[in-house]
Amino acid sequence: MNKNTYAVIMAGGIGSRFWPISRTNNPKQFHDVLGVGESMLQLTANRLTDICPPENIYVVTNKDYRDLVAEQLPTLSDDQILCEPIGRNTAPAIAYACFKIANLNPEANIVVMPSDHVVLKEEAFKKTVKQALEASEHADKLITLGIKPSRPDTGYGYIQFIEKGTEELKKVKTFTEKPNLEIAKMFLESGDFVWNAGIFIWNAKSILKAFKTYLSEMAEIFEDGSGYFNTQHEKEFIAKAYSHCRNISIDYGIMEKADNVYVLLSDFGWSDLGTWNSLYSIGHKDEAGNVVDGEVLLYDAKNNIIKTPKERLVVIQGLENFIVAEFDNVLMICRKDEEQRVKEFVSDVKAKKGPSYI
Repeated sequence: MNKNTYAVIMAGGIGSRFWPISRTNNPKQFHDVLGVGESMLQLTANRLTDICPPENIYVVTNKDYRDLVAEQLPTLSDDQILCEPIGRNTAPAIAYACFKIANLNPEANIVVMPSDHVVLKEEAFKKTVKQALEASEHADKLITLGIKPSRPDTGYGYIQFIEKGTEELKKVKTFTEKPNLEIAKMFLESGDFVWNAGIFIWNAKSILKAFKTYLSEMAEIFEDGSGYFNTQHEKEFIAKAYSHCRNISIDYGIMEKADNVYVLLSDFGWSDLGTWNSLYSIGHKDEAGNVVDGEVLLYDAKNNIIKTPKERLVVIQGLENFIVAEFDNVLMICRKDEEQRVKEFVSDVKAKKGPSYI
């Protein structure tokens, strides 16, 4: 295993579209969403076996989730849990991790991934990531993984690639954020668009160079940390650094602007698990099309997704095409085709019932 290979898991998001399972004090990455006995974060970390040494895995998370990360990944040292004082989107999170790793090992080759995505084909995933790491190790390339779209989904970002040769690694032409349905259909038909999986691979030199070129003010902020990274003063420095960082994603800040961006065409059973319907689409369905996780008895019920506490018996009769989700002090029953209203529910609950339900 290459000692220069590092992994960064981003685990700071709240995932409000997955409410009421995903909550402010306990987001979805810390839940056993798939009902397999491990949280999304644990599954993500386990996926890195054979990709990089365990001591080279870093988790970037909100300071409020530090104890959750430590509890779920007890093999991590304190230094491997990077705590953000405030949320500032993905660019500062990635800058923090990559500048810290580069300070430790300038020859580092890094894979960055979210903590809450589904991968159904583990071996295919490992093979793909290793292929990307091989391509980035000694080249000035910023690589992202692209998933061949199976439907005109409006919830994903799309990457258009330049079709040259037969290699799976393609030069990126354009990025498009969450298109409408008609445009998504056009992308699907064209054959040169893939879903943006939000998984990145690059060497430390290339990503630091990209920050200096496209997010120079952010690069300056983290360059000032060279004397503090990997010391007892790092936390104090980061608290000050984040107060000066703007809220911006790595996609908008660098990937959409850089001219050395490549996409590796991939197929490893990926889903960003951003919504209840995405969980339904990959879940095991009974004869009536229901996806169930919990102690549930169903009568004349079809095409529902039901996730309830194991200690509570739930009896459902006559329900069709619904989401039934219960966690802690909240039960939500919502039509599957109205799931986009979940964010509206969260906003209303916060305003009318208070933060204890969010």
